[in-house]
Amino acid sequence: MTDTLRTGLFTGLVVLLIVGTGVLDNWNLALIIVNYGLISAIMALGVNLQWGLAGLFNVGVMGFVALGGLASVLISMPPVPEAWSAGGVQVLGALAFGLAVIVALVASYKRTSGRLRAGLMIVLMIAGFFIFRSIFDAGVAAIESVNPASTGFLGGLNFGGDSGRDWPWIVVIGWPVGGLLAAGAAWVIGKTALGLRSDYLAIATLGIAEIIIAVLKNENWMSRGVMNVIGLPRPVPYETDLQADPGFVEAAANLGVDPVTASTISVKLAYSGLFGVFLIVLLILAQRALHSPWGRMMRAIRDNEVAAEAMGKDVTRRHLQVFVIGSAICGLAGAMMTTLDGQLTPAGYQPLRFTFLVWVMVIVGGSGNNFGAALGGMLIWWLWVAVGEYGPDLMVWATSALSDDSALRQSLVDSAPQMRFLVMGTVLLLILRFSPRGILPEK
Repeated sequence: MTDTLRTGLFTGLVVLLIVGTGVLDNWNLALIIVNYGLISAIMALGVNLQWGLAGLFNVGVMGFVALGGLASVLISMPPVPEAWSAGGVQVLGALAFGLAVIVALVASYKRTSGRLRAGLMIVLMIAGFFIFRSIFDAGVAAIESVNPASTGFLGGLNFGGDSGRDWPWIVVIGWPVGGLLAAGAAWVIGKTALGLRSDYLAIATLGIAEIIIAVLKNENWMSRGVMNVIGLPRPVPYETDLQADPGFVEAAANLGVDPVTASTISVKLAYSGLFGVFLIVLLILAQRALHSPWGRMMRAIRDNEVAAEAMGKDVTRRHLQVFVIGSAICGLAGAMMTTLDGQLTPAGYQPLRFTFLVWVMVIVGGSGNNFGAALGGMLIWWLWVAVGEYGPDLMVWATSALSDDSALRQSLVDSAPQMRFLVMGTVLLLILRFSPRGILPEK
């Protein structure tokens, strides 16, 4: 079977599953799968660049996705003037002071030596810490005391009115900003962790991702922590606005569709168009990078680091490049997902969904193949949603031979939502057994 035919069949299967969901169930569910599937495909593309192209085992995907979500909030939400007046300047001043202390520590380390270096650094660290905390904590307490039930944080940079609806385009600007924020964090992580062996790199990236989530959960002044940020502005129309538009209502009536259903489908289609454009652009860029001299060099480093280094290639620098690029793509996807959800929920960033599931997408689709990773993201997300949606009904049917008061039947029906994990594991094992290089292997 040729690669083109295999790709066409894989694409046809994904399209058939999604269209079948729309025809047999409902189109709203099908479009939800499409939107989250497109975002998952972008995440898988970022991980595929790191693993499939460079062999970097990054299991901290969750942290970069969360940073993208935070960027979406910081860019798209309107500011909270009362919080800024209460302690915003104080918090920014404390952060600037902390940065100055770090710079002073670095300068002291470089320009002094012996006991003078040790004593100076100890004094700077202790004094800097207590001064920083005294300024920072007071500012944070003032910010979080401002209407904590609904705000209690600084907000964002969307100055287009209280609702942010006057500047809907700023939401889309927040997506690449999410990529830049994740890229900056990846650069810091890469400078310290990329010299580690693959298994230690995995442990380091997972630990750093957990630290990022812990910060988002606890720094209420920035992300409202576990109280969540809700009501994020959209780059597409609101359903209520469409339903209030006489022209839209008339067009829906001419098509024989209820205006409410038509509005929800129209909004989801608009999101699909935006996400699809970003995915297509990223796929084109990833393919050009794969077939460029840079891409061939990265694959040579992946296959034999010692030989590549002997040929004069700076392995660590190239690893840092691709690590930053892949993490930026994951951050971009995280910003898009937060916009689609309409809220930032730090407690919802679970390693199972944002790390394990993305890795399953890459492995099933085909590591090293950009189209395979993207299609694997769509397929696995459809499977994840389908099992959760239809698993309980399937379990009820499978246990229909048992009596209604059977403890075994009740236990199986109650545990039906956990079938997702069983199905994901089974799919992964089958792929590794019969097609270890994925459905669309690397050429």
